[in-house]
Amino acid sequence: MNEQWKTALIGALGGATISLVIVFGVASMGLFSNRAATEQTVHDYLLAKPELLQQMSDALSDKQAMAELAETQLAVDKQGAKAYLDPRVAFVTGPANAKTTVVEFFDYNCPYCRLSLPAVKKFYDKHQNDTRFAFVEFPIKGDDSVLATRAMLAARRQPGKYLPFHFALMSQDGLVDRAVIDQTAMRLGLDLNKLHADMDDPALAQSIAMAHLLAQRSKITGTPTFIVNGKVRPGAVNDELLADMAKQRHRPS
Repeated sequence: MNEQWKTALIGALGGATISLVIVFGVASMGLFSNRAATEQTVHDYLLAKPELLQQMSDALSDKQAMAELAETQLAVDKQGAKAYLDPRVAFVTGPANAKTTVVEFFDYNCPYCRLSLPAVKKFYDKHQNDTRFAFVEFPIKGDDSVLATRAMLAARRQPGKYLPFHFALMSQDGLVDRAVIDQTAMRLGLDLNKLHADMDDPALAQSIAMAHLLAQRSKITGTPTFIVNGKVRPGAVNDELLADMAKQRHRPS
């Protein structure tokens, strides 16, 4: 009976509470006619095998995550590829006719964005001539992240400086704040006076607001979030995963 029972329990996920799901799942199999006996049997079984409850909880979490990802994918499909290649919200580089497109929503103080940096930089260095990249500033981790975003938007006005600055800030171990921004900018040869002046431009606030609006419409709530060839993938990536994503082609439903 154990395997049949486990199948019933896991298949019943999605009810109001886990305890009720267990009871109704077992009852639906017709294994017990007495509710009290059912509850006692379930209680005794879970005491003997507490790992089953954790497995069910994990399965429910996975199911919810998959549902949320499906909703995000539908929202991204609705926006269309061009929305993520808008220079008002993204730093876009690479051939306009590239068959592969990599979009990343990120925050400079996001540890998972930093964890993804080696793979992203390696992929960029290898594919900068055959892939379209869109780097979307999406500051969600406080005022320092907003400041870093303003610095990066300002750095776009100094030709050839954005990407070196981007990779350098993303490679920091600690908080990216004003001191780190200035030290990194000077090390990379940016005009610091111009950078500060451009950071104070009110127009930058509009670019940040547009990026947040695009994320909201796309149901993107965390960083990093990648959209590779139209397919959404939240969370950190490594070399193998990013390369595999680039080989896939998403067709909106």
